[in-house]
Amino acid sequence: MNFSYWETKTWFSNIDYTVIGSGITGLNCAWYLKQKFPKAKILVLERGLLPNGASTKNAGFACFGSLSEILEDLKSHSEEEVVELIKKRVNGLKLLRRNLGDNAIGFKSYGGYEIFTKEDEECFDYCLNKMDGINRILKPVFQEQVFSLEKNMFGFKSIQHELIYNCFEAQINTGRMMEALLQKVQASGVKILNNVNVQEYSEKADSVEVKTSDFSFETGKLLIATNGFASQLGIAEVKPARAQVLITKPIENLKIKGTFHIDKGFYYFRNIDDRILFGGGRNLDLKAEETTEFAQTQLVQNKLEELLETVILPKTKFEIDQRWSGIMGMGESKNPVVKQVSRNVYCGVRLGGMGIAIGSLVGKELAELLEHD
Repeated sequence: MNFSYWETKTWFSNIDYTVIGSGITGLNCAWYLKQKFPKAKILVLERGLLPNGASTKNAGFACFGSLSEILEDLKSHSEEEVVELIKKRVNGLKLLRRNLGDNAIGFKSYGGYEIFTKEDEECFDYCLNKMDGINRILKPVFQEQVFSLEKNMFGFKSIQHELIYNCFEAQINTGRMMEALLQKVQASGVKILNNVNVQEYSEKADSVEVKTSDFSFETGKLLIATNGFASQLGIAEVKPARAQVLITKPIENLKIKGTFHIDKGFYYFRNIDDRILFGGGRNLDLKAEETTEFAQTQLVQNKLEELLETVILPKTKFEIDQRWSGIMGMGESKNPVVKQVSRNVYCGVRLGGMGIAIGSLVGKELAELLEHD
């Protein structure tokens, strides 16, 4: 890059902390670092024109896991681990709301519902049998019952006769949330550069050399918050997981209101601006969706449209307005990875599809790794 003296001096000299990734985690990390070290020079690098992983491409669910998801997690995590994970998600959502305000993020407490198709009768019965037990172990977190049964008031077809309702679930406006967060971080004095693709870094005695596709520079500390792209920077505990999403054109007299889960959370939809936003289907081919390529596949898109037509909007004409995809960060455990990688490098990644819920908290925890540095 042909940088001038002014550009070099202003943006790339004497940098104390560089954060890779301007999503929920990265921006929160940068903001908390600025509160701890107000005189520090902090730089955030983003590969895309906008936050380019999942932070601006998700469905806007303020959730902590459907009943079937929680039961599935209990097969690979201890009860204590699952409760602690849910507690983190709840605390992360509280932190997000406190930092930005409900109005700024479009917070709507409509509740959440889990739907079971006719083919999911076994899973539905299993969830019913376990519901009281899960409510019991979550009572210390919420102080009241989380899951209950509701009638199918939305006109869904080809499903089990009842829905499982979660009174604590809500929805947010992802675009407004990220806009408010960007404004807050920039107002604090943090510099944010977009369209900067970090390819690698190398550790020196008291600094880190960061190599991008166009230039190199040095920073005192490097903090990786790229989540779904973390494996490209050597964080082996994280694998990318693509989430495909579509949204309909406005639908007249749309009665559906809330957040909805199908098939252990692999499908999810909600109302927004008289439209249905619908995503998921990664489980149709998990290996193929383990990619950082922003694209859609016929397999997944066809299934989303089929479920819209037969289950969600069975007697309603609809048209698809937009399709997109986002990249999440998954792993063998649902617990996020927040750690010191080497002398001057740290990471906060593997949000497990729960970025809205835990992104603020993970960003804070990442910044706190340098509290006594």
